[in-house]
Amino acid sequence: MGHRARTRRATTTTALLAATVTVTLAAGCGAGSHNPLDDNRGQPSLTPAATSKAPQTPQVTRTPPNSPAPQRHADTPAPLAVKIDNVRAARPQTGLQAADIVYAEQVEGGLSRLMAVYATTLPKVVGPVRSARESDLELLRQYGRPTLAFSGAQHRLLPLIGKAPLRAELPGNVSGAFFRGAEKVAPHNLFVRPARLLPSAPTSAALTNGFRFGAAPDGGTPQASRTVRYPTSSFTFDWDAQHGRWLVSTDATPTMSDGERVAPATVVVQYVKVRSSRFHDFLGNNTPYTETVGSGAAEVLRDGRAFDVRWKRAKATGGTDFTTRDGKPVNFAEGQVWVVFAETS
Repeated sequence: MGHRARTRRATTTTALLAATVTVTLAAGCGAGSHNPLDDNRGQPSLTPAATSKAPQTPQVTRTPPNSPAPQRHADTPAPLAVKIDNVRAARPQTGLQAADIVYAEQVEGGLSRLMAVYATTLPKVVGPVRSARESDLELLRQYGRPTLAFSGAQHRLLPLIGKAPLRAELPGNVSGAFFRGAEKVAPHNLFVRPARLLPSAPTSAALTNGFRFGAAPDGGTPQASRTVRYPTSSFTFDWDAQHGRWLVSTDATPTMSDGERVAPATVVVQYVKVRSSRFHDFLGNNTPYTETVGSGAAEVLRDGRAFDVRWKRAKATGGTDFTTRDGKPVNFAEGQVWVVFAETS
C-alpha cells in the first residue's frame, strides 16, 4: 500500500512538472531563445543598481564555533535552494548575499551557474532564477528533502526531478511566488519570493552538509587572490583584510547583489570529476555532470590564507567532510561559504 502511494505521488509530481513548464537547457545561450515564461510585460522594476558600498557581514546565526556539523534526523527542517543565472545579462543578482551556501558549477558552453542555499534567513526576492541540472539532484540529497526553486528543465530530466527526494517549485506552482522583473530581458528576469515557498527560515539545523565552523587549522599559505577558470567564465576571490571577507568577481567584474559586493567568509575550491551527462541544451551542447559524491583534493580560503585539504562524501545522503592531510576536521570561518566546483586534472 505504501509503495503504491509513493509511486502515485512520484507520478503525480512528474506529471505536474511536465505540465507546468518544459524548458530546454539554454544556460546563458542568449536571450533570443523563446519560451512561454519569457513574457515580462507589466512586471515591477526589481534589480538594484550596483554601488561601491563596502561589503557587510551577514547578520545570521549559523553553527556555533567548534560545534559538530548538524546531523539530519527525520524531523530536521530542510533549506531552500534556488538555481541562479550567472551570465552577464543576469547580473547583478538579487538576494545572493543572504545565502548560507553558494555553489558554483560549470554548465553548457563552459559557462557558470549558481545554486544558493537558504536556511538561516530568507531574503524578500532571489534571482534571476534559471533551470535545473541532473547533478543538482545528487548535490541536494545531503539536505534531506529541500525545496528547489528553478525555472524549468530539459523535458527528459523532469521525470528524474519528479522522483527525487525534494520539493520542486516552478513558476505556476504557488500563486505569486515567481514573477518577471522589468530591468532585465527574458529569460534573465525571472525572480522568486522565498516567503511564498517557505513560512519561515528553517534555521541552521537545515544545513546538514557536514560543514564545521570555528578556529582556523594550523598552517596555510598567505593568499591575496585566487581565480578559478571554466572554459568561458571565471571566478576571482580577493581578500579584503579590513572586512575579513573574500570579494567575489565574476568574469573579472565585481559580483554585486542588492547594491552590495558579495563577500563570503570562506571559499572552497573543490576538485571534482566533471563528465558528460545524458542531456543536451537546445543548441546541442552537452550538459556537464558534476560528481559531488566521492573524494579528492580541495583548497579552503579563509582569513587571508589558503589551506590544502581533502574532501570526502561517501554517499549522496551524507554531507562532505573536509580534513587536513593528517585527517583532522577543517573549520570554516563564520559567515557565507562559497563552494566552487573545479574540474580535477
